[in-house]
Amino acid sequence: MSEITYTAVATSTALGRNGGRATSDDGFLDVTLAVPKALGGAGGGTNPEQLFAAGWASCFVGAVRRVAGEKKVPLNDLAVIAEVTLHHDTGNGGFTLSAVLNLEVTGIDQATADDLVNGAHQVCPYSKATRGNIAVTLGATVA
Repeated sequence: MSEITYTAVATSTALGRNGGRATSDDGFLDVTLAVPKALGGAGGGTNPEQLFAAGWASCFVGAVRRVAGEKKVPLNDLAVIAEVTLHHDTGNGGFTLSAVLNLEVTGIDQATADDLVNGAHQVCPYSKATRGNIAVTLGATVA
């Protein structure tokens, strides 16, 4: 096992995704959870899929920057848009996830952007944790 760099601690209370709350031990995260209106819920709060997408997008930005630095590719503006989709698996009555990660970047060509996305997907801890477990689609848009 590798050396521990950081451990995040979060707690979800009450009804979880259906009206609960999620907080971090340092107090910086404190959100109300709700089933989205798109799923027949009341809305009015965030949900695990949004939180996962935000975490993965943030981590993936760091991975893109790391790969770009190693390849000496200068980056100006960039964003990563993560879409995490919840699927109802009618075969076993459970649920599964899929994800789309799209890099939006300026100042480089499409081939370089594609290379950065593929490299970032190899080093991002979220990508490593989900590899082989959920369908992931990668993309890059150069402006």
